Amino acid sequence: MPRYATIDVGTNAVLLLVADRQPDGRFQAVRERAEITRLGRGVDKHRRLSPEGMEDTLQVLSAFASEARSLGAEAIAVSATSAARDAENGAAFLSAASQRAGVAVDIISGELEAQLCFTSAWADFGRDASGPLVVMDTGGGSTEFIYGDTQGRVSFCHSFDVGSVRMSERYVTSDPLTAGDRARVEVHLHETFSALPPCPPGARLVGMSGTVTTLFAVQHAIDPYDSERVHGGTLLRVQLEALADKLCGLPLAERQKLPGILPKREDVIPAGCLILLQGLRALGLDRCLVSDRGLCWGLLAHRFAALPS
Repeated sequence: MPRYATIDVGTNAVLLLVADRQPDGRFQAVRERAEITRLGRGVDKHRRLSPEGMEDTLQVLSAFASEARSLGAEAIAVSATSAARDAENGAAFLSAASQRAGVAVDIISGELEAQLCFTSAWADFGRDASGPLVVMDTGGGSTEFIYGDTQGRVSFCHSFDVGSVRMSERYVTSDPLTAGDRARVEVHLHETFSALPPCPPGARLVGMSGTVTTLFAVQHAIDPYDSERVHGGTLLRVQLEALADKLCGLPLAERQKLPGILPKREDVIPAGCLILLQGLRALGLDRCLVSDRGLCWGLLAHRFAALPS
């Protein structure tokens, strides 16, 4: 059966998915990997990708592309999101990726990013037609909201320039966060998300991204990480409120010791938690489903679902 690969180059992490397309058109994962490289470090302030961020990301991108080829992937689709969109030197990164990894990287718009995330979430949670679906993808540089109906048709999508890395770099000045740090993040998020249209009646929220899965893993002390225990789980708003208090109040060294915390997310997870929590508040919802699948899965369907076998 045909085998394909997708790589998502995000602001905070690079993700690899290698999957076989089944006879019924669905995809079965063969390999999933993630490495945090922080491509977007400093982009919010300087509007440029740092040499260190590019180098760390290019090393992982090259390794992931090689791994996909060694597994027999017929084609590799690579997307880059918020950091590459915002950086003045994004073209330099694309050129280096082509030379070193032998892949063409598409810098996708926030709207396409949102559509692809919804495609992934609807495939897992929308087929039962039990009500409208709202997807929230909380990344390092941006957060996408997508509203869709029971048929998978999107009625609203928007990408907001708020993410765990961006908010941390912009507003967090101390370790642990001061009350003022937290208040500045929350005020900015409240103002940003006030632009959201009313949540569709009866909608369920699906949260996706490393931030969301990490928060679920910490809440349930899932260590080592187990995607089968995380995917399809539920985070309650009351749990997120308690988690936000805990994560914002702990110094970095203590956050690193929490069961379920994923390496290299300790510094930005407080801001990430506040983003998800404020999203729930803005939507007027008390819980969200957790997706361990994101843009890579949506990109897989977008690029390879219709190709001949």
